[in-house]
Amino acid sequence: METIEKINNLFNDPELRGKLLTYRWPLAIAALIILILLMEPQYFWIGLLISLAGEALQVWCFASLNKKKELAANGPYVAVRNPMYIGRYFLILGAVAITGSLFLMILFSIVYYFYMTNRVEREEVVLAEIFGDAYQEYCSQTNRFFPAWQKIDKEAIRYFRWDLFFKNNAHLNLIAVLVGYLIVYSWLY
Repeated sequence: METIEKINNLFNDPELRGKLLTYRWPLAIAALIILILLMEPQYFWIGLLISLAGEALQVWCFASLNKKKELAANGPYVAVRNPMYIGRYFLILGAVAITGSLFLMILFSIVYYFYMTNRVEREEVVLAEIFGDAYQEYCSQTNRFFPAWQKIDKEAIRYFRWDLFFKNNAHLNLIAVLVGYLIVYSWLY
């Protein structure tokens, strides 16, 4: 238990988070280059499918989220409070899967788990301040990461707004993912 607390403290360290934020682009580019160099052609299609599932969930989230203006409780937010992080997990997991390395997939999953849970805890404090009792009520009815399928409102889950899709740049995110996979495909084949 003490080890997990130390890991959580590391992920919540403001100084470390500040440095990672400052150097996020060079770190991301370096990680992508390493990842691309490790990729194996025989795993491309399964990785692509995993990533596209994650991207589809992210796009749906973008089309359901009016940041800091409305409580996101429609679309995928009916099923879980944090579907964007789940979508992002699968998006990146797909790219890691193309390496064919189970070790890297497990390592990524562990790191992402700590990133996601700690980030979500910090965000929930902010959302509670913005939305107050409505957010507390939403939290009491909707799980963080695992859906309670019997509670899902069938109408509310169909929510998708094109204005939010474009406002939240889902189209640019989708284009970036597709272009990225075209580059990977060109590299591997």
